[in-house]
Amino acid sequence: MQISFKGSKVLVAGGSRGIGRSIALAFAAEGAAVAICARDAKGLDAAATELRRRGGTVYSMSCDLAEASAASRFVTQAAHALDGIDILVNNASGLGVKDDESGWRASIDVDLMATVRATQTAIPFMEKGGGVIINISSISGLKAVPRTLPYAAVKAALVNYTMSQGLALASKRIRVNAIAPGAIEFPGGVWDNRKTSDPQLYQRTLSGMPWGRFGKPEEIAQVALFLASEMGSWVTGQTIVVDGGQSLA
Repeated sequence: MQISFKGSKVLVAGGSRGIGRSIALAFAAEGAAVAICARDAKGLDAAATELRRRGGTVYSMSCDLAEASAASRFVTQAAHALDGIDILVNNASGLGVKDDESGWRASIDVDLMATVRATQTAIPFMEKGGGVIINISSISGLKAVPRTLPYAAVKAALVNYTMSQGLALASKRIRVNAIAPGAIEFPGGVWDNRKTSDPQLYQRTLSGMPWGRFGKPEEIAQVALFLASEMGSWVTGQTIVVDGGQSLA
C-alpha cells in the first residue's frame, strides 16, 4: 500500500525545526496541506518557504505555546485556513530540564497543556469524518531520568494521556498515538549543542547508541506518516519507541 496524503489537512505544533519540521515536510511531500506554528519567526518563515516548494497549501503562525490561548488559537486559525483538520501533530516542547519552578512550568505549559489545548480544540473539527492525533513524547518518559526530571515526568504524562484519549475518542473515529524518540541530532538541536556545552555527556550518550549514531528527525517523520496512514488504521492509544535500540542498551 502506497502512503499518500493528497487532500489531507495536517497541523504540526512546533514545526519550524528538527522533528516537527521533518514531519511537516514529509506530509507536504505526500500531498498534504500543512499548517505549522513556532515561537521563532525567522525559523518559522524558513520552514514555511520549504513547505511551499512542495506545492501544497501552507499556513504558518508565530506563537508561544506556553501562553494559555496560543494552542487553541493556532488550531482554530489553521483549521479555517486549510478548511478542516485531518491530522494533528503535537510536537512542541518547553525542554524543562531543571528541577525548579521554571523547569516544571516550561514542560507543563508547553509539552502537556499545549497538547491538551490543541487536542481539545481539534476534536470538533475531526468529529464528522474522524482524524488522527500524534503526540511526540520521549523515551525519557518511559524510565527514570534524574538529569531531566520535569521533562521526563511530563513526557510520561503524555504517554498516559495518549492511551486515555485513544480509548475516549475511539467512538468518534479519532485515533491517538504517540512517538517516543530517543536522542535525535540536528543542527541547532539539543544534542548538536551538547557537543560543545557538555561534550562528556554527548560522547557518553553516543557510545551507548547500539547503531553508533544519533537518530535523525526524518526517521521520526517516517513513523508519523505510518501512524497517520491507512496502514496504521488499527493502531490507537499506543506509544511507539523510535530510538535505534537506545532504550534497550
